[in-house]
Amino acid sequence: MINLCVLPSTASCRKAHRWLLEHRIPFHERNMNAQPLTEVEIKHLLQYTYDGIDDLISTKSNAYQRLSRTTPIEDMPLSEAVHVLSQTPQLLRRPIIFDDHRLLCGFNQDEIRMFIPRDQRVLKMKSLSEHQMA
Repeated sequence: MINLCVLPSTASCRKAHRWLLEHRIPFHERNMNAQPLTEVEIKHLLQYTYDGIDDLISTKSNAYQRLSRTTPIEDMPLSEAVHVLSQTPQLLRRPIIFDDHRLLCGFNQDEIRMFIPRDQRVLKMKSLSEHQMA
């Protein structure tokens, strides 16, 4: 099952929600304002990142700008940074889309396609091939 963690007021979260619906991909949506990610969940997501905590942080957010004036999150020990992220969901890139094997932070029209189930991708490629041969 795909998990979609959102802050509903953001355009990128609405785009991801709409994209998943349009592609008929089942997902579980979670409002991070109402139910922030826990420290355990953030640590779990870190297992799927390439650049660690940097992949999860929204450096364009107002929350990040305010925090970086005092103590940049990148300079914090990991346990402290994880705690701050769990307390301030506005610091996280959004949406956060993940399943048991993949993670995407932020909406990207091309990268979100990795969540299309394999059988649907195969059918789509077969259809495209048949259309090109005709």
